Amino acid sequence: MTEIQPASGVADMGGDSGWGQAPIIDPDEAVFPEKWEGRAFALALLSMRLSGSNLDAFRHAMNRLDREHYIDDGYYGRWLYGAENLLLDSAIIAPGAVEARAANIAGGDVDEPPAPESTKPDYAPTAAGSIRQIDAPRKFTVGQRVRAKTMNAPGHTRLQKYTQGHIGTVTIAEPAQVLPDTHAHFIAENAQWVYTVSFDSRELFQENAENFTLNTDLYEDYLEAAS
Repeated sequence: MTEIQPASGVADMGGDSGWGQAPIIDPDEAVFPEKWEGRAFALALLSMRLSGSNLDAFRHAMNRLDREHYIDDGYYGRWLYGAENLLLDSAIIAPGAVEARAANIAGGDVDEPPAPESTKPDYAPTAAGSIRQIDAPRKFTVGQRVRAKTMNAPGHTRLQKYTQGHIGTVTIAEPAQVLPDTHAHFIAENAQWVYTVSFDSRELFQENAENFTLNTDLYEDYLEAAS
């Protein structure tokens, strides 16, 4: 569980072109239009408990998926594949176990691999949820201009690539939260202040972009003061 597995990058698609037109969501759509989606949701929540992991680790488990598994099977498809990744990471299931079980349910006759000895992370949070109380003073204030750092995270991060190197303005000083970059890999909580930062669309996406303001929450480690 100590090895940091890199993200595939498919989840960080903001600002990219070539994805086609965004679908129009039916406001009356059911929460789970298909039964399997509700089951996938439940399995994903259960996978975090069974694997001894956390929400940040689950997000990273999805962010490691390839394009096919992240996009083509829809929102809850990636939840299901992410849950499988968590269970494989902690050796709750063996590689090939899901495929073998699916083949047998479909009427096949496949040997299923035995359950391995689990390797859950030796890590426990200091409290429930993500919000923490810290004594460190804030580095930034509301109204201050800040720049999102350019970072090449080895594993999980919530710093979007399209904000990196760009300047915005702090609009809200949020409570301190655990840092996903380390929490996802069971290294440390590294609780720190979070800020809502507003970016002009033309700062992010060039002068000919549609004119709008983009607000995003960024951790203190992601930011530096802009002159």
